[in-house]
Amino acid sequence: MKRIIFLTPEDARFGFSMAGMHQIICAAEELEAALKTILADPDTGLVIVDERLMTHMPEERFHEMEKRWSGILMVMPAPEAGRPPGEDYALRLIRRAIGYQVRLDV
Repeated sequence: MKRIIFLTPEDARFGFSMAGMHQIICAAEELEAALKTILADPDTGLVIVDERLMTHMPEERFHEMEKRWSGILMVMPAPEAGRPPGEDYALRLIRRAIGYQVRLDV
């Protein structure tokens, strides 16, 4: 089974690790280097990045890494984020997985 890795800032140190998940603490400046290392590991299948770490990494670079990697690379909204969401991330993942735009009416 492939590993799920959470990349979070220091203030979330005891979040996912307490739930038994593999969590790596890093600073925003270290995100790109950490992702390069993690994505090179064939045992990793899903990487979830706390959006607060995205401040020092250009969004285009993140999307390049996402497209080139065979696993799923996603950004988890920060707990205090109150801004309106853009395109629903779940819909983007579904579209990427099946190669087709799905409309979900709720």
